[in-house]
Amino acid sequence: MSEVKTRAERIAVKVRRKQRLVRVALGEEKADLVLKNADYINVFSNEVCHGDIAVANGLVVGMGEYSGETEIDVTGKIVAPGFIDAHIHLESSLVSPSQFARAVIPHGTTTVITDPHEIANVCGTAGIDYMMSASDGLPLDVHFMLPSCVPATASEESGAVLSWRDINAYFDHPRVLGLAEMMNYPGVIGGDRATIEKIVVSQAHHKKIDGHAPGLSGRELSAYTSAGVYSDHECDTFDNAIEKLRTGQFIMIRDGTAAQNLEALMPLLTPQYAHRCMFSTDDKHPYDLLHKGHIDYIVRKAIRLGADPILTIKVASHYAARYFLLNNKGAIAPGYLADFVVLDNLRDVNVERVFKRGAQVYDGGEVALEEPVVDPDILAGVTDTFHLPALTVEKLALGDAPLLGMIPGQIVTENLGRASRVDAAKDILKLAVCERHHATGHVASCYVKGYGLRRGAVAASIAHDSHNIIACGADDADIVCAVNRLREIGGGLCVAENGRIVEELPLPVAGLFTDRPLTEVNDRLEACKRAAYERGVSEGVDPFMTMSFMSLPVIPTLRLTTRGVLDVSTQTLI
Repeated sequence: MSEVKTRAERIAVKVRRKQRLVRVALGEEKADLVLKNADYINVFSNEVCHGDIAVANGLVVGMGEYSGETEIDVTGKIVAPGFIDAHIHLESSLVSPSQFARAVIPHGTTTVITDPHEIANVCGTAGIDYMMSASDGLPLDVHFMLPSCVPATASEESGAVLSWRDINAYFDHPRVLGLAEMMNYPGVIGGDRATIEKIVVSQAHHKKIDGHAPGLSGRELSAYTSAGVYSDHECDTFDNAIEKLRTGQFIMIRDGTAAQNLEALMPLLTPQYAHRCMFSTDDKHPYDLLHKGHIDYIVRKAIRLGADPILTIKVASHYAARYFLLNNKGAIAPGYLADFVVLDNLRDVNVERVFKRGAQVYDGGEVALEEPVVDPDILAGVTDTFHLPALTVEKLALGDAPLLGMIPGQIVTENLGRASRVDAAKDILKLAVCERHHATGHVASCYVKGYGLRRGAVAASIAHDSHNIIACGADDADIVCAVNRLREIGGGLCVAENGRIVEELPLPVAGLFTDRPLTEVNDRLEACKRAAYERGVSEGVDPFMTMSFMSLPVIPTLRLTTRGVLDVSTQTLI
């Protein structure tokens, strides 16, 4: 009886709340908040409408003429639904979820869908638990897609291996929306059992499956989509995007730090195609968040390139919400969450105010939020992630070996044959990867051309996707110095020369990010970059971001893993 009573009481509370919404909508009671004299975007009629916007219990209850306990005059401003990032790895910001929220809320972002793929490759389910706990209760809704490829391929030595059994229970979490980017499209096409199992399990929970299949076409694309992969964020040409759209996939138009595809995909921002599109940043680094923006930056850029402003804002909000079945988001209409962005106009799209569930969370000043309390046991699972012996010069000994060629402005590489020694004057350097999860002592080296370093060494514990330590240097002793420093501080980025550390950015959470403020992290990151450029790193090469992809064995042509140089096309060591 007590359980029935408790259930009855819960229903009674909900009924009373619903009855109040009705009374406020009818104008019989004051609203909690009213935005007076608003010009607001109606995503259903594709027009700018005018009227007061009334909010009660965190929901929009009506537009027209209302009075409220709190009234804010927004005469001359544009009110739009809160922006949604359809696919991002929060770890790429190098800061904790709460610091990330502080950074993006002023840019009008009220919801993100994140894939904790990076931290899961280091810490497994402990990484997922941390990200969920550290993002709970923020004035930014953080939804999750569960990592599908940990590790990305069998050739990697990651910190964990996640099967469908490891992620299955998470599908019942209310903030989990599905299975994240299925990077192992060869596994899908080849019918790999472990890969297909994850798709089947996600579908059994009635969840989405996101894709990641650069350049996939023809029958292989049909096979990939037939397996149940509903979207793709890897389109860099209109032809590839339109083929995937015609095949039934939704297109995430990506414009972030590592990849900018908006200009190539601008033809999608038309009434014919836009309803199958949404915006994604994928990776967003501190400098870009501070000096360019987030989804608002993409909106401004698209409008500047000629897209219709209302259509663009629908892609930034409404269409993403529809795809992910967030049925009470992405519109200013009765019954929808009161997630608003107040803009100066539809040309410049500068964010002046942000409301989350009817509460003002940004008005031009600092974003105030309560830090989520993370259980010490959960925190311990992501802060003790370095298990490797100290590196020695002997471990880096290398004679004749493959020469990996970097290509300016790209993360693909080319096979330049072989080299026999470091020659910084000819831009032939040593690249090394050190396994750091299980103390295997595995260290692999090769030569690399195109990085440009003339002296010293650069090292990082961000090395996609397994995030072992990667280092590039003109001197073995400096590589040793840099790697051992990261081992000592629990991860991060650093530059070494003459046996000493010149600059460093500690990243103690999984070796991927920190809880320090974004401005501080950006200052340290830029200092590390300057130190690398001063020692010769080529213009057009991001000293850390570019290097971080040199160990990712799913991008052609050659990659360096902890086991040696991998030919990606054949998945064999050379």
